Amino acid sequence: MSVNTEGSSNYEYVTARVRSRRAKLFDADDYRKMVRMGPGEIARFMEDSEYETEMNALGSRHTGVDLVEYALNRNLSKHFDDLLTWADGSLYEYVANYLRKFDAWNVKTVIRGIYTDAGREEIEDDLIRTGEFSERTLDRLVDATSVEDAVETLSGTIFGEPLEDAYEDFESSDVLVPLENAVDRAFFGHLLDDIGQPEPDAPTALYREFLEAEIDFRNLRNGLRIARSGAEISPEEYFIEGGRLFDGEELRQLASNTDELVTAIRESTYGGDLSEALDELESAESLIGFEHALNTALLEYSEKLSNRHPLSICPVLSYILAKEREIENIRAIARGREAGLSVEEIEEELIQ
Repeated sequence: MSVNTEGSSNYEYVTARVRSRRAKLFDADDYRKMVRMGPGEIARFMEDSEYETEMNALGSRHTGVDLVEYALNRNLSKHFDDLLTWADGSLYEYVANYLRKFDAWNVKTVIRGIYTDAGREEIEDDLIRTGEFSERTLDRLVDATSVEDAVETLSGTIFGEPLEDAYEDFESSDVLVPLENAVDRAFFGHLLDDIGQPEPDAPTALYREFLEAEIDFRNLRNGLRIARSGAEISPEEYFIEGGRLFDGEELRQLASNTDELVTAIRESTYGGDLSEALDELESAESLIGFEHALNTALLEYSEKLSNRHPLSICPVLSYILAKEREIENIRAIARGREAGLSVEEIEEELIQ
């Protein structure tokens, strides 16, 4: 991917295109229809939507849930590649760097696939081909025959050194947490270094504010996952720097005491945004509802920042999150129907 830095940023044009795309996303009525369909009906429903091109292109190779899954990944790549085609100047750089989250996704997908002995084709089909990695790099990653090979393949990328540092912990624990966390740390660290510390009223200040919130929410989720897993791992060891809510030691203390954690968040700058998520955490026996509520809260937070500065990267980030939510919801519906889950059970899996 080459960075298009010539000329000034075209925020007005890109945000207009993003608003148009966002208006085409599935809504609550679409989801209510889909949860009552079988996998084949879901595929036909998608053929009559903006997923038509991907469904037709893949229909000769796949059926049912597999067809839906692969069409979702291909469609996601197309839409985010379009963002890069539209954007000019520094806006292109900001979007391109943020879309490296799919480089991070692909790294974790390959490592998980190798770890679980998935086949090469299965791993390759799960890749989302947008981001900074070239096709050659992705092919070399998929060809890796061990986790160590995959780590070596990434030498020279932003993920190389962090993964090498985490590999010893992976070998000793035989769990993927150290490697996956190293990938997230590298991604967010790269983004924050690229933005620096903008002036308070600059549009990029909102971008940094959004990233800080995303880091805070990621730390919240990871800390609670680790604390409730029973594993001999301290959340502090896998804390991602750059957020505003707490430091690693505070997270370690709070993650093991849900009541204190809820109180601390309610009294924080995110108290209003995370009110429903916190209610879910207090009432839920599992973390699934809380994590979904966190995702919803982050999307709403990005929308709030977009309203504060409509000609900035924030509307683009908000669209990216909304498109990801659509993909995850369709995937959850298709998988749920295939597994024979009830409508109510599937609806609990959706990110509203």
